[in-house]
Amino acid sequence: MTARPTLRAAAALAATALVLTGCGADEDTDSTAGGDGGGSSSGAFPVTVSTAFGDVEIDEEPTRVVALGWGDAETALALGVQPVGASDWLAFGGEGVGPWAEGLYDEAPELIGTTEPSFETIAALEPDLILDTKSDGTQERYDLLNKIAPTVGMPEGVDPYQTTWDQQLELVGQALGRTGEAEEIATEVAQAFEDAASAHPEFAGTEVAVAAFTADGFTAYVQGDTRVDFMEELGFVNKPAIQELATDSFYVPVSEEQVPLLDAGLTVAFPIYVEAAEYTSNPLWQGLPSVRDGRAVVLEDQALANAFSIGTAPSIRYALENAVPLFAEALA
Repeated sequence: MTARPTLRAAAALAATALVLTGCGADEDTDSTAGGDGGGSSSGAFPVTVSTAFGDVEIDEEPTRVVALGWGDAETALALGVQPVGASDWLAFGGEGVGPWAEGLYDEAPELIGTTEPSFETIAALEPDLILDTKSDGTQERYDLLNKIAPTVGMPEGVDPYQTTWDQQLELVGQALGRTGEAEEIATEVAQAFEDAASAHPEFAGTEVAVAAFTADGFTAYVQGDTRVDFMEELGFVNKPAIQELATDSFYVPVSEEQVPLLDAGLTVAFPIYVEAAEYTSNPLWQGLPSVRDGRAVVLEDQALANAFSIGTAPSIRYALENAVPLFAEALA
């Protein structure tokens, strides 16, 4: 499993991307083309974006962007570009984004399937760029998309669905000719993490178990998952007994016999398409020492659970503002 870049390196990564593309974005607030929500970045092109599927050449500023990867749409929106088509991975409906990205579209995008997108629908949108930086990452999916338009897939050496927020920001920023804006956002998010960690020294070194309640039972997350990455940036340590079960996936199933694994210095859990009460009323859950002692946080607020899960630069800020106080209260 590939280690993620540290947040302190995020700005450096974006700055490097700025050099590699030859020049920064040209700010022109009077120019709005196609799906561009603000200034033009045409001066940044042509650009070359390196991905797991090889280099992608983008000759001109994209004006019709389709964002398919988990979080690609709101990352593009954060950079000032409005996709004409997007996948709604967390079934938000409407414009397909969470409350932290609401109001950024002038016109709602065409919503497209996630794991099985309609290639006909995508082609009908006549895109000049497709973003798919966080998905299953199969060669077949990439080949089909790349026949429609230049496609920026996941970075090299990253497992499916494990593109980190800073890698995604870097790739999307390069593809849209907005590496300067990406650098600024990366710096802001890194600083927000540092500020939260500094304000709560009790987080440092505390073991955490991050779990979900699903129709199939309990699930625990491992390093490489955005939720575990989030907790570790705050100073927490993913519980070693859980981490030892990791495979090439970002989570491990937890049988009823293994539920005691979810006991930790802090236990964080959330429901996925089930009622949390189905699990919080379970004697196995109630018997966990962390639950009995009040050191467990269940994210029942759907918006907060989604922000914690999608792991983009915009959603991270929302999760830091709303989840960190809950963690601190549980450890108080």
